[in-house]
Amino acid sequence: MKTSFPRPLILLLGALFLVNLAQAFFTELLYDEAYYWYYAQSPDWGYFDHPPMVAWMIGPGLSLFNNELGVRLVGCLMGIGTLLLIWAMTNRAEKTGFWKEFLVWTGSIPLMHAYGFLSLPDTPLLFFTALFLLLYRNFLQRPGYAIAIALGVVMASLMYSKYHAALVILFVLLSNLSLLKNRFAWVALAVSLLCYAPHLVWLYEYDFISIRFHLFERPNQPYRFTKFTLGFLLNLLALFGLTFPWVSRTVFRFRPGDRFERALWFVALGVLLFFFLSSFQRRVQTQWLIVICIPVAVLVFQKLIDDPGTRKWLWRAGLANLVILFGLRVGLMYEPLFPVRFETHGNKRWTANLAAVAGDAPVVFENSYRNASMYSFYSGKPAISLNNAYYRKNQYSIDDSESRVQGKQIFYVPRTRKQTPFHYLDAEGEKRYGFFISPFASLRKLEAGFASPLPLEAGKDYTFWVHNPYDRDVDLTGLRFGVGYLDAYKRLNEIRPLQEKAPAETGLVHPGDTLFLNIHLPPPGGEAPVFARAVISEYGLPWGLNGSAQPMKP
Repeated sequence: MKTSFPRPLILLLGALFLVNLAQAFFTELLYDEAYYWYYAQSPDWGYFDHPPMVAWMIGPGLSLFNNELGVRLVGCLMGIGTLLLIWAMTNRAEKTGFWKEFLVWTGSIPLMHAYGFLSLPDTPLLFFTALFLLLYRNFLQRPGYAIAIALGVVMASLMYSKYHAALVILFVLLSNLSLLKNRFAWVALAVSLLCYAPHLVWLYEYDFISIRFHLFERPNQPYRFTKFTLGFLLNLLALFGLTFPWVSRTVFRFRPGDRFERALWFVALGVLLFFFLSSFQRRVQTQWLIVICIPVAVLVFQKLIDDPGTRKWLWRAGLANLVILFGLRVGLMYEPLFPVRFETHGNKRWTANLAAVAGDAPVVFENSYRNASMYSFYSGKPAISLNNAYYRKNQYSIDDSESRVQGKQIFYVPRTRKQTPFHYLDAEGEKRYGFFISPFASLRKLEAGFASPLPLEAGKDYTFWVHNPYDRDVDLTGLRFGVGYLDAYKRLNEIRPLQEKAPAETGLVHPGDTLFLNIHLPPPGGEAPVFARAVISEYGLPWGLNGSAQPMKP
């Protein structure tokens, strides 16, 4: 079916684009946006938490505008592009007469507003999901090498946006298993793997650190129905707001009319089922569900065209959503209109306050990639996050940021509020304390662990190994070794120092070498641990994140 775009639709989407540009310029960054801006300072094929698309999309805008608009410019373009793609894939000839309903319906989806101007991994995820589904519809109608190559490139772009984009591809395949016998589908797969190969190489070079973190190392907590499964259901409500009753009825009563509609239905229900089952294991965040907005937007718009009753109620609920969302969007820019302080408020203030105290000294934040990246963005001065055993690893753990502050005078901002002679006011107007260290030295990249046999058993002797990944010798003088005992959800319970049973032959570890020590694994002081992690404290700093979680004997 040939797609036409009504002139009023194009004009109003153009106006929305200008509104999004203004919002992007006048709204201070989210903490995650500042973190992804930090990604973009060092273009690469991968990053600790995410694939690289979010950094790639920020880069071009920064070459034009070195401010919030630069960070968000490509996101604004993708947001409008996503709406045009949804319109294009809607399979109704009479849709040109319903452009007002289309704008109200798609404009009423809360996160479609947010990802219309914010630069987050979900912004390209939505855009490339819509582009992938539109190309898939064309592939079903006219398979061939050209459309297969385009489909493969977009599949790779999806995976470069966010790892769980694999669910979109998987459920499209499950909706049409005859693709397994289609040579053009295999061409698309081959092209996507070829385009995705650089990221796979990056993962291999970094020991699949992103995959290990998301699947195995992310701390969890005991299951609670209200926080996990009920939270999942509440996230669905938040995803669609007041339109949720008609959205849910449309999706769950839908009966596909062709293979493309079947794909849309499979993606929507498949992703929901996947994260519903996941909610019995961990908390599901609202943005993890965002990808269903694309197929749901198409299915509901088609229902809206076909059914006057649905059209009437969605129009009313959609307009109510729009009024609420408009107020929230204004409040994001103008703090006095927002009912509570949000993370887009006060960042210029607190970073300026801190810069006045720290001066030209780089700032080292304890356990806060959020504050480090936000401070660097608004102050223009260097900052890093020094992560320890009471936190988790992030991009600052694997890049060269640590080397930028070695041997310098730095201003250290701890997590505690212990008073010092130096303080600044944070975004809420509360005092935060820090202190200067000169010269600063840390060795957070040291790797350590306990040699087999596993599982480990407290009270027994083990070989403790320390690997030096630096390009210089590391002197063990001034270092302390310990074991962090973790519970079943890999949350830290306590840290116990380790004592050497016999001194090492040398106190130096040469670049690339591993030193082995004989130690006694001390008994825990509290509850029986399920995992143990090797930790190192260098020069009096808090215990680091030097080893992975190793199982312990019950």
